[in-house]
Amino acid sequence: MKDFNTAPERGFADDEFRRRTAKAQAQMAETGLAGLLLMSEQEVRYFTGFHTLFWQSPTRPWFVFVPARGKPVAVIPEIGAELMRRSWLDDIRTWSAPTPEDDGISLLTELLAPLSETGEKIGVMKGHETLLRMPLGDWERLMAALPGLHVGDATGLVQSLRMVKSDAEIEKLGYICGIGSTAFGKVPELIYEGLPLEEVFRRFRLAAIGLGADDAPYVVGAADQGGYADVISPPSQRPLHGGDVLMLDTGCTWDGYFCDFDRNWAIGHASDDAKRAYDVLWRATQAGIEAAKPGNTCRDLFMAMSAVISEIDSSGGDIGRLGHGLGMQLTEQPSHAAFDETVLVENMVLTIEPSLSYGNGHMMVHEENIVVGAQGSTLLTERAARELPVIL
Repeated sequence: MKDFNTAPERGFADDEFRRRTAKAQAQMAETGLAGLLLMSEQEVRYFTGFHTLFWQSPTRPWFVFVPARGKPVAVIPEIGAELMRRSWLDDIRTWSAPTPEDDGISLLTELLAPLSETGEKIGVMKGHETLLRMPLGDWERLMAALPGLHVGDATGLVQSLRMVKSDAEIEKLGYICGIGSTAFGKVPELIYEGLPLEEVFRRFRLAAIGLGADDAPYVVGAADQGGYADVISPPSQRPLHGGDVLMLDTGCTWDGYFCDFDRNWAIGHASDDAKRAYDVLWRATQAGIEAAKPGNTCRDLFMAMSAVISEIDSSGGDIGRLGHGLGMQLTEQPSHAAFDETVLVENMVLTIEPSLSYGNGHMMVHEENIVVGAQGSTLLTERAARELPVIL
């Protein structure tokens, strides 16, 4: 596996986007699609390289159409034209936005009208973990203007492409996972008993950015006596106390790609229950890592981890999924869950994320990031300590 200590080049060569588009067009030909209409950030970026924080604004819609042959076509607000012109695209159509009465709809109608006239079918993302990033009223107007156009679901097509990463994508993911690992390694130097939890979060964010992360948009966690019960709330001003179990979970980014993993520590001393929960989770994680090889399914990973978790948590409660895909989004398809029969292939990047309940309402989570190789999986993160670390 490549050494990820050196920062790779930002962005991608044009050939990366040509290959992605060609793969999509091959699948489109098999399924009878004359094109893909994409409008969410990650899909637009996947096929064009258009990378901007301007997506944080909900004011303007953005569209990219991937035809059955040739390069994608961008239909975007004029404010994004200069950045899009630096991409590999040639056909960039713009309007002055926002224009609520016609936010790109006439341009889209003009682009798609020939397909409507011949009764073609295009693909739109309709399924799980997708959204229609345009006003519903505008979508209805577009469809009314294109009565001969058929719209199919392209969710599986696009998500199957994005699940399998290129070598260049894996370099970026490995690099940000390395930064996250180093930041977690500094936590014992940054915190102490009595430090408010919100300051713990702040210091971790600063450490990660100081080490080279572009941002740390996702930092969650908890700390409480003997264990925690909630892992998604904002931090409070509660100070760390001896006997607390502290968990931090982070999604740091570099060049638009995420790491996503967590670490646990005991403050001052650890209870026997917390130590045992940590040991079971560490071994459940190992079982997931070892099961992550080509030919196995996400369900296989789920069952391998669940078998170990049952040593301490056999309540039969709903524990959801135990990991997921990782890339331009903090969480991507697939899911390590009993319902997901997705077959693992080489170059999938995944999180292995078992969780369990123990003691009096406590929970614990453990997470690593891996890439699936030809013979098995390789860690992108630095493996967590074998025993629950204690910060004195």
